[in-house]
Amino acid sequence: MSEVLSDAEVRNALAQLPGWAMVGGEITKTFSLPSFPEAIALVNGVAEAAEELGHHPDIDIRYTRVRFGLTTHDAGGITARDLAMAQAIEEQAAFTPDERMRLSD
Repeated sequence: MSEVLSDAEVRNALAQLPGWAMVGGEITKTFSLPSFPEAIALVNGVAEAAEELGHHPDIDIRYTRVRFGLTTHDAGGITARDLAMAQAIEEQAAFTPDERMRLSD
């Protein structure tokens, strides 16, 4: 099981992940995409990364807006696994819309 990070450790790590915030017992970020298919393509890319890391975000899809929430439930808080998953989400979001659409095909 992963060790829960202190609030200070989480804040320091989030300085390297622009747009991510600690809300309650999780870290979150909402992405706005140009279209619904592109939002779903991002979710599909994140799903692949989550399977590889064995750590799965909470995902809320609202048309072209996708919110990701991360916490390590079995540890009872935010761990290094959540930060690694946030970085993987950022990597998926860095793809251009055309790249993202090709990846989901």
